[in-house]
Amino acid sequence: MSIDLSLERIRQIFRLLLHYTRPTIHIAGTNGKGSVCALVYSILRTATPPLSVGRFNSPHLVSVYDSIVIDDKPVSQEDFESVRSHIQSVGTKHEIEVSNFELLTLIALVIFERAKVDFVVLEVGMGGRLDATNVIPDSSVVASALTSVDLDHQAFLGNTVSAITKEKASIARRGKPFVLGAQKHAEVERVCKEVVAENGGELCIAARVAERQWEELFDGPRPPCFSLSSSDLCLPTPRPVSLNLSCFPNPVRALFPLNGDHQLDNLGVAATIISLLISCPYNPLTKRLQPAAISRGVANVNWPGRLSFHVLATPNLFVLVDGAHNPASAETLSRYIHWLCGMVKTDAHTTIWITYILALSHSPPKSPLQTLSSMLPPAQVDDPHVEIKFRVAALTFTPPEGMPWVKSVPPSEIHDAVKAIDPATDVWMPGDGEDSALTQALQWAPGLRDERQLVVVAGSLYLVADFYRELHSRIKK
Repeated sequence: MSIDLSLERIRQIFRLLLHYTRPTIHIAGTNGKGSVCALVYSILRTATPPLSVGRFNSPHLVSVYDSIVIDDKPVSQEDFESVRSHIQSVGTKHEIEVSNFELLTLIALVIFERAKVDFVVLEVGMGGRLDATNVIPDSSVVASALTSVDLDHQAFLGNTVSAITKEKASIARRGKPFVLGAQKHAEVERVCKEVVAENGGELCIAARVAERQWEELFDGPRPPCFSLSSSDLCLPTPRPVSLNLSCFPNPVRALFPLNGDHQLDNLGVAATIISLLISCPYNPLTKRLQPAAISRGVANVNWPGRLSFHVLATPNLFVLVDGAHNPASAETLSRYIHWLCGMVKTDAHTTIWITYILALSHSPPKSPLQTLSSMLPPAQVDDPHVEIKFRVAALTFTPPEGMPWVKSVPPSEIHDAVKAIDPATDVWMPGDGEDSALTQALQWAPGLRDERQLVVVAGSLYLVADFYRELHSRIKK
């Protein structure tokens, strides 16, 4: 079944399957919703004593089972298939056919309810109002949130930011807080106020997160500075941050490992959600969330594929992996790369090569040129000694299981878009070898003698998934 946004089918079978009662945090947004889910989940998990927490994210990263997590473990294949079989038999008996995403959502909700988790962190798939995750009852929602909104999936959600915001903000529930994150477009807050008021929700503006100085007594010894030198690769250090939560008299200090300034906005959304949960008198479990636990939760957050760094030993490569797949997230990636290159300090002329390994989803009206124009070419840094050059590998990704409507843009279209941006750019496309296109690209990438190079895998979370499968296969060897 192709994408058909509607709650009619899933509501019918949902009523037959279960009475859902898990306290749920429901999160929508164009960009950043997965990061907020990861942060809220991580903070809840570090409570003392620990809370039992389920998390549902889509699309999955490496396998479908990792989209459903309970207490840091992906759902087992046995449990997943057992629940899927049960749901399908109920659907067949009552002549209800659900889409693949509706089925996946139902599997997650049934598993969470059976496990009696203390909280569920639930990521919207697409939009909000008609998304399958919005089937959960008002009584189970403890808070909803909206991260950054921008143009994406216009064919399903509307052609303007206002229209898309209306769809996404419609997850607001009567009498429940709705946290609005920082926005690039002014109309988002205006539309949110209208929609949340219509739904009877309570609009809360996300807190701002402040960066602070490194404090060795609290943060420990400062790690080495970021370096792109092939002889001395060093990752960016976590950022010291300060969270002003209304539920505590003093700011909560933490080290924040997620990269990019936009993640400070996402942390603000997550921190506001946590503050609201702690202030809520009906759930005594949240009293376990003290400042030290929140600091640990922020420091321990793990969200692969979002400005994530990896070092490959063979060949020796520094790889930045990011799921940027639309103009807004591509611009965020470009800004971060510019910031990284600005961290390189040198007195002699230095060339930094950015090697992009890209695959894009076919998603009209969004075009490859629109997405790549926001990403390429990297802006030059202020240091006159540093020059940035780039080249591109144009690939396809492995089609995701159970999502036949998801298709790669042909590499030739990526080639043409890159050449339209900069005709002089070297664009590589894979041959017919035995190795996968990504494996070939990673073998091609280090073909430069220059010692300062950053490889960037981006353009689609499905390509990011391919990268992590490649990484796992190398570890097994």
